[in-house]
Amino acid sequence: MGLFKKIGQALKKTKDALTRKLDELLSHGELNDEFFDDLTDILISADVGVRSSMEIVEELRDECHKRKVRKGDEVKKVLKEILKQYFNDAPKIEIEYPAIITIVGVNGVGKTTTIGKLASYFKSNKKDVTLVAGDTFRAAASSQLTEWAERTKTRIIKHAEGADAAAVVFDGISSAKAKKTDVLIVDTAGRLHTKTNLMEELKKIDKIVNREYADAHKYTFIVLDATTGQNALSQIKAFDEFVDIDGIILTKLDGTAKGGVIIAIEKEYKLPVVFVGTGEKVDDLQPFDAEEFVEELF
Repeated sequence: MGLFKKIGQALKKTKDALTRKLDELLSHGELNDEFFDDLTDILISADVGVRSSMEIVEELRDECHKRKVRKGDEVKKVLKEILKQYFNDAPKIEIEYPAIITIVGVNGVGKTTTIGKLASYFKSNKKDVTLVAGDTFRAAASSQLTEWAERTKTRIIKHAEGADAAAVVFDGISSAKAKKTDVLIVDTAGRLHTKTNLMEELKKIDKIVNREYADAHKYTFIVLDATTGQNALSQIKAFDEFVDIDGIILTKLDGTAKGGVIIAIEKEYKLPVVFVGTGEKVDDLQPFDAEEFVEELF
């Protein structure tokens, strides 16, 4: 299945909800205050967020007035232009090699599965990959990552449960440098923002990565569950206080009608969505394409 089709299928629930409501609204005719108020509610229902929805609609109202827009298709066209501009305002990430990718996120968002899919993605692009089992906090985290390493035929560096996570990362970096690994993917414990000690450990890992492999290109990606909607924004805020987040991996996009949260993320944090989960198979992790996303959304 092609990339475009996978994104389209993953967005089906979000698109169905948005398109049906928007088309019904546009069929009423006049672009008056009531129309724009109703459109705001529609965007909020797709988890674009209250503030973001209000600002988007206000911008749409102004543009429609300037261009003397009257028809439904023209409204959609202007709305798409506005949304695409938000994505253009966010930095773009082109992964360079050798790369160290540190994966962060709270418990339950699918970090371990995402790491396995990332390994598969890079290997399908002819890159040598090593995994680092830096989550020594959660029972069975290392064994679950080992299963993914075996499934994707990927090297893994791990220590015993309860070991110093920073020491595991140090060994992983030493291995990557010795074997000239293209991509080192570092797992970390699922942190809750209330657990300051675990957040401090993240900062320690970050320092080791910067100190021990100065020549590598370093990326920190936060994994977010699309089904949590606006809660994803608070998770970004919590982690960004401790580590510099470079990009976002959004999982479970296929299981929610809340795909509009991607727009809220881009508008409020200007952080690029790098990958999206489009299903449960090992190859169901796709590079995010903003143009495609917006076109598929309406």
